[in-house]
Amino acid sequence: MSYNLLKGKKGIIFGALDENSIAWKTAERAHEEGAEFVLTNAPIAMRMGAIKELAEKTGSQIIPADATSMEDLNNLVEQSMEILGGKIDFVLHSIGMSVNVRKGKHYTDSNYDFTTKGWDVSAVSFHKVMNVLYNKQAMNEWGSVVALTYMAAQRVFPDYNDMADNKAYLESIARSFGYFFGRDHKVRVNTISQSPTPTTAGSGVKGFDGFLAYAEKMSPLGNATALECADYTISLFSDLTKKVTLQNLFHDGGFSNMGVSDSVMDKFTEE
Repeated sequence: MSYNLLKGKKGIIFGALDENSIAWKTAERAHEEGAEFVLTNAPIAMRMGAIKELAEKTGSQIIPADATSMEDLNNLVEQSMEILGGKIDFVLHSIGMSVNVRKGKHYTDSNYDFTTKGWDVSAVSFHKVMNVLYNKQAMNEWGSVVALTYMAAQRVFPDYNDMADNKAYLESIARSFGYFFGRDHKVRVNTISQSPTPTTAGSGVKGFDGFLAYAEKMSPLGNATALECADYTISLFSDLTKKVTLQNLFHDGGFSNMGVSDSVMDKFTEE
């Protein structure tokens, strides 16, 4: 069901890889709610994914960009404003990558070149994106910037590896840059801390299936799906949340406030 929440709004969506990704679902929902937007991803990710299919479905143009490259980001923002015919109303940062995880390096035995690369892609890229938007004054007043994060930024999930550090840094950037973006340009900046979600990136974490099942049993409402996260993101892009900023917003079926649930305890008290 569409409510025209984003009618007339223009945006940039980073990170749509395939139909399982939250960015993909968000693009579909933004289109349904009346938005126009540009899709972007790293050139290598675009070769792996099906972003052209999404572009056709949503009537969008694609601009390849390495989110760690200031040159690429400047070009992306300039081209987006040309294509969309004006300033930007919303941006989704849905980017994350750990080379240590991909290479099977344990957290206590990190390759620090890998660590630096993952940090740049997963967290510093968010600062770079906002740097370009801020300095080009590319956002309309009451615009909204959202990044996706995970509760490993606050709590220990052993196999999440250095992505936990990256997410903690990402959330700090949202607060720090969000202050200046709000003060100077009336732009909102928030992060959504999503349930474990079976996306292409998330499924690469060791033991993911087991943790997905555990989180489902812990959460009174169950895990939030990628589509439900997209709906929440749309609400943050809309004018209904104009005074929500500098927040890390948990979208996890209640998991973040649970100590233990009956269904989890039942597993430990089975005879």
